[in-house]
Amino acid sequence: MQSAALPEYELFAIRYATRPARRTDNFIGGDPRDEPMPMDYFVWVAISPDFTVVVDTGLSRETAAKRKRTFLHSPIDVLRDLGVDAETVTDVILTHLHNDHTGFIPSFPQARFHLQESELHFSTGHYMQYPRLARALEMEDVINVVRLGYAGRVKFHFGDAELAPGITLHLAGGHSGGLQFVRVHTKRGWVVVAADVAHFYENMETGRPFAQAFHVGEMLDGFGKLEALAPTKQHIVPGHDPLVMERYPAASKELEGIVVRLDMPPSA
Repeated sequence: MQSAALPEYELFAIRYATRPARRTDNFIGGDPRDEPMPMDYFVWVAISPDFTVVVDTGLSRETAAKRKRTFLHSPIDVLRDLGVDAETVTDVILTHLHNDHTGFIPSFPQARFHLQESELHFSTGHYMQYPRLARALEMEDVINVVRLGYAGRVKFHFGDAELAPGITLHLAGGHSGGLQFVRVHTKRGWVVVAADVAHFYENMETGRPFAQAFHVGEMLDGFGKLEALAPTKQHIVPGHDPLVMERYPAASKELEGIVVRLDMPPSA
């Protein structure tokens, strides 16, 4: 399908939590500069007149407290501020099953969840015996997904796929066993929501992946996949970088510092 015929989605990033961190926390092998480099947490939503899809559900308040993250806003409440009722959402993309992407799954009672099958294999298989890999997941969240699978509410994908006209899914792996990212058609063209394929702009720009890794080679390959599917590097949005809130305009005056519009060009 030609781009001119595709719907143009409004695309939003919701910042719902944050945590202090240092540069050495955010790169494999650390970093020689011992400086602050905080991490933000996002949920994304793409809205058109005919279809709305939520990308990831966020970290629950309870898990945030346990893991010492600063919980700022319920993403479910902020979705409502954008005119999106989680109880009626029909489709949710789970980029992967780490704890900060799965905490509000029960808040979407009507939704079908889109997940790479390899991610569920990874999250329930023998790799979970290793604390280094298992620590990024909350077991109860993963069990929720298994239950939904038995209920027929998980659409498993086996690589790249079109979810709907103007929404495509792309398998990357690396950070987890079946990590995927999302491409959304907007009025400024295709925007690539990298999720955890690139936590920070600097991960991509320097070719140094984030410290939590399952397969380093796939993480490096993932940067190239992002660039191949984006019109320019300015069309790639990393998954945890506070600079996203600085570079993109607020969705409204009332939501300043909480929601930005990714379908508008960045300032830099």
